[in-house]
Amino acid sequence: MFGQPSGNCILSSQTIEEPARQIPLYGEYEVAVLGGGPAGIAASVAAARAGKRTLLIERYGFLGGMGTAAGVTNFCGLHANVHGEMHRVVQGVASDLLARIDHLGGLNAPHLILGKILAQAYDTAAYKIAADDLLAHHKVDILFHALGAGVVMHDKSRINALMVETKAGRQAVRAGIFIDCSGDGDLAAWAGAPFEVGDNAGSMLYPSMMFRLNGIDPDKAGEAWRTIPALMEQAEAAGTHHFPRKAAIVRPQRSQIEWRVNFTQLARKDGTAINGLEPDDLTRGEIDGRQQAIRAFEFLRTVPGFEKSYIVDLPPQLGIRETRRVVGGYMLSGDDVLGCASFDDSIGVNGWPMESHVAGDVIFKFPPIPESRGFNELPYRMLIPEGIDNLLVAGRCASMTHEGQSAARVSGACFAMGEAAGLAASLALDGNATPRDIAVDKLQNELKQQGAFIGLDQSVPVGF
Repeated sequence: MFGQPSGNCILSSQTIEEPARQIPLYGEYEVAVLGGGPAGIAASVAAARAGKRTLLIERYGFLGGMGTAAGVTNFCGLHANVHGEMHRVVQGVASDLLARIDHLGGLNAPHLILGKILAQAYDTAAYKIAADDLLAHHKVDILFHALGAGVVMHDKSRINALMVETKAGRQAVRAGIFIDCSGDGDLAAWAGAPFEVGDNAGSMLYPSMMFRLNGIDPDKAGEAWRTIPALMEQAEAAGTHHFPRKAAIVRPQRSQIEWRVNFTQLARKDGTAINGLEPDDLTRGEIDGRQQAIRAFEFLRTVPGFEKSYIVDLPPQLGIRETRRVVGGYMLSGDDVLGCASFDDSIGVNGWPMESHVAGDVIFKFPPIPESRGFNELPYRMLIPEGIDNLLVAGRCASMTHEGQSAARVSGACFAMGEAAGLAASLALDGNATPRDIAVDKLQNELKQQGAFIGLDQSVPVGF
């Protein structure tokens, strides 16, 4: 009968057996980097600049990670509040990228957040173009529209190849050293490295759906970011609008008629955060995120200066803040952030405070200001996953606790970690060593020679 399964169809099985097949080799590289966000950009540039044949693999058709794919449009963590004065403490590859964005007219002057720390907005199109240009300048090979899909191991401690899914089908990439900048720790997890998820009790930092508005009257809007929180409270009290979280962020872009909006918070039906590792959660989050965005927009149309505004962009994906955190030689903690910790094996610094996206709110915790230097150092050990010999991890999936990750997940620290990982991969290849066995003092010296600020005995960079 039409519509009935054939006699050979077995419906009771919950799995499908895929026949063995020969996977074509896309290429062999000295360094392969998975993920093209800030960590991946910096890692691939650092490795290629050191003379290594490097491939950067990215699931989208552009670079920037959450900064472009999720519409963040704002660099956080480039700066630190050092004894009450602002300094840009993330340099190196980040400086080169920012200069290229600025050359394209896509970089705002830094602006003050909460009266305590600077952030810096950018145009996403300029970011994409500048990143392409930066990688081309350093002769990094790029494979766009390629989704990491698994690994083939040489043995328990060494990766032989990374599998990627492309429009040409599944392909394999071999490399001497792999760097996981996927954000979700995908490569590390496939290889068998230990990891944690969220706070290990079912909670993660809540995701957001960013969006941008155009058609704002800048003169009428003024410093609307100062008045919008009170207007939100009034709307809640009047029952005209309901907001999924406090601490909404609405700020202008380079063109004052365009503003970015960070107003949303995505949760499961039970109130816990959407899990960025679960396809059904991601699907629900994308749909609910767009619904929240339109409701936020309806409210913003009541704000002076926004009456004729319109949504000009909803990004390609939901903004994910936390999923896996790979366990490495050291896990950066919240105490390290608040205590401005120092490490003998520092490879960069983080100046961003703890930023916890909890149910209905965003909670910031800063080191003492102006008493403290305002930044913590980042130990090289947090880039070295346990158990895998030819893998480094950089970015928001590096070795951090839930609290530490709430700070060092942002773009500034990711740039710093990525640059160190790329250079460490080169040093390991040069010395026929594993990344965990390289001479860290040599890595530190080379980072400083490339213009990076790693803390320790260096003078804090002047200016912002």
